[in-house]
This record gives sequence, structure tokens and C-alpha cells, in this order.
Amino acid sequence: MKPSDRAARADGTDGADGGIAERPPVTERRLHPVTPFRRAWAPLAVLAGWAVHDPNGAQEQFTRLTGTMLLLGVAVLVPAAGLYGFLSWWFTHYAVTDAELRIRTGLLFRRTAHIRLERIQAVDVSRPLLARLAGVAKLRIDVVGTDDKDELAFLGERDARDLRAELLARAAGFAPETAREVGEAPAHTLLRVPPRALARSLLLTGSTWGSLCAALVVPTVLWLTTHNVWTVLASALPLLGAAGASSVGRFVGEFDWTVSESPDGLRIDRGLLDRAHETVPPGRVQTVRLVEPLLWRIPGWVRVELDVAGSANSVLIPVAPRAVAESVVARVLPGVTVPGEPSGVPRRARWCVPVWWRGHRLAVTDAVFAARSGLLCRRLSLVPHAKVQSVRLTQGPWRRVWGLADVHVDTGADKTVTAGLRDAGDAARLLAEQAERSRTGRRDALPDRWMTTG
Repeated sequence: MKPSDRAARADGTDGADGGIAERPPVTERRLHPVTPFRRAWAPLAVLAGWAVHDPNGAQEQFTRLTGTMLLLGVAVLVPAAGLYGFLSWWFTHYAVTDAELRIRTGLLFRRTAHIRLERIQAVDVSRPLLARLAGVAKLRIDVVGTDDKDELAFLGERDARDLRAELLARAAGFAPETAREVGEAPAHTLLRVPPRALARSLLLTGSTWGSLCAALVVPTVLWLTTHNVWTVLASALPLLGAAGASSVGRFVGEFDWTVSESPDGLRIDRGLLDRAHETVPPGRVQTVRLVEPLLWRIPGWVRVELDVAGSANSVLIPVAPRAVAESVVARVLPGVTVPGEPSGVPRRARWCVPVWWRGHRLAVTDAVFAARSGLLCRRLSLVPHAKVQSVRLTQGPWRRVWGLADVHVDTGADKTVTAGLRDAGDAARLLAEQAERSRTGRRDALPDRWMTTG
């Protein structure tokens, strides 16, 4: 057998005659030709990192250089960086087989990533500003059981969309010969966050005003006490950066936030400068949180956050009216409705947690475990019974004095939802009942599937 035949039949199966069934050869593809320009910055980034790490040494070396040496260095460095970018692009390939996505990278040290198609839980497309100008996009693959995402940067925008559709079709079980014909699943828009509502929500967020006040007050106090301009700048710049990240940065990142429903999950499109196209995998959501800051209660707004197993997705809706948010939550967690006002805790809990004890509440329905915490900023966490991995009861010495206990529910996303300050007897009963609900929920839960219509 020729080497080429071995490569072509690597994913073959046994035929009826005991041999290996013929499979079409695996076609390896390269990234977009603009990719070398991105990777050519790596040698320059090394020099920049050395200059930041040792600024005095870098300045000393720079002053020793003459004009001729600088020109010679540029004449050598720029072609070397370009050659590095070209070679790294040339030795990077990817291929889609019947069972996996293979990504081969490395110029000196070779690395091959084998991504099993059935382990793929999301394929996201992002388009940074410069990539949008060049007509390319970055493909990020979210795999079950791993924290880091493999990525293909960059592909043509059309190629990225087609490859995403093909990977999701393969993961859903479509035959290889028909996966490319399936195309991208149709999507129905559920909501779009208007820029004006997003801006108003940021103005009504306490963290925005807190960071802005700190950026104004701290440098002023330092100037009045030290009269040292460098001390003021050293404190003002980080604080101003934090204030900008909590307001302008969030506005830019969450601009034109759109949530759409499709057979492969809920799709999120967002971003003013860098556009991102993300997917909330079906059946992988472990916890949904409705966050309600104090000032948001006047217009009736909430923020919806997620805990997804093995995924970095954390925000589903940055801001929306509560009724609209609850309708989207019903799409994320089929059969789950947000409970009404949860039950409170005993009044004696004030001796364990003064003032803030009023924020602890709990509601348990046939489908979900719902615990609320927070007094100024309420957080209502919804955990479907089928997603509960373990249930724990804790009781410190001071809580034991007052007959109180905490019930902790652990999910598959390595997160914990706590129903705090419960009556000890009620907590013990809740522990046993929740364990039984979790066993029943996992037994009756439908399997997680891609590309289904429900």
C-alpha cells in the first residue's frame, strides 16, 4: 500500500470483504493569505516585551546605535519577521475528517490537535476591527472538557461561516458528503438591545459611578497631600482605565447585542469595533442568573448571565425588561419558568448576617432550584434539577447556635449556588429532597443534541 493510500484510508472502516472501505482523501487546507502579516509581528513583540521588561537596558542599547546600524537592523528585522510569518502560515494546515477536526501548527516544534466532532459544543466567529477591514474572521472551537479554545486565525469571512456550518452539521451527525450542503442553520431573532438602553443601563450601574468617583477623588487627595505629579499620574491612569473599562469598554463590547434562536443553540452577535458571533450550546447551560442592580428596578431591567460547562460564555443579555428576559430564559431552559417571590429566611438570621439577611431567599419548583442573594444588587440563580452534580449542607458554630444552615448546590460548570441562612430542620429536609430531585431529573432529562428543532 502506498503512503498516500494509507493517508486516504486513515478514517476508513472495515468493509464487507474484511478489507478497508474506500474513503475520499482528506483534504488539508491553509489559512487565509493575510495570516502571515499577523504572525510577522511575533519577533517584533519579543523585542517590545524585552524593552518593557528592562526599559533602562533597552534605552542604553538604543542610545549606542548609530543611524547606519538602525537602518541595517530594520533591513534585517523586517524581512526576518516577514519570513517567519510566511513559514508559520505555510506549515499550518487544518482538515475535517469523518470523526475529527485536525489542526497542524508549528514551525520548529510540530503540534497536531485532534478535535473530536462529537465533543464540539460551540463554534464561534469573531471579527476584530482590522480583520473586518481585511475581510477575514477568526474561528474559535469550544470543546467539552477543556478550558482553552482552539482557533483558526484567519479565514475568509465566507470560509469561516461555511466551515462553522460544516462542523456543526458533522457534530449533529450529518454524513460528510451532505454536511457542506446543510449550510448555516436559520435563526430567529429573539431580542436586540438598543444602544440607548445599553447606555442608560451603564449610567444606572453603581460600579460605573464608583470607579469614576475613585478616579477623581484619589488623585485629588494625593495631590493635596504630596504635591507630586508623578504620584498623581501613577494613581490616576489605572483608575481612569478601570472607569473606562466599566463604562465605555462595556458599551463598545456589548453594542448591538442580538440574541437569536437556531437549531444549533442561541446565537449572540455583539460588538461595535470587534464583532463577535457566539453560540450558547443547547443543553449545556448549568445555571442562569438574573442580576438586578438597585437602580435598574425603577425601569424594571435585569441582566442575564450564564454558567456553561466548559465554555467562556457568561452573559446572555446585558440588559432587558424583566418580562423579555424571562421569555429568553424559557428558551435556554425549556420547561423552566422563573419563580415568583421566593420565601425568606427566619428573623433570627439577622444575628448571623446583619441587615443583608433579608436578601437571602429560596424557591424550589418541579423543574428548578432558585436561590436569591443580595440586598442592593439582587442575584437570582436558577439551577435545573438535572444539572445538579452534588448537594451539601454546611453549618458553622455560630449558625449552629441559632439553628441555621446553608445548603450548597454544585453544578457541572464548577460553580456553586447557595441557599443561605435556612432553618436547620428545613435545610436537612431540603438536602434529602434536592438529592432525590436531582436523581430523577437526570434520569428523565433529554440528551443534549445539536441541530434539532426541539
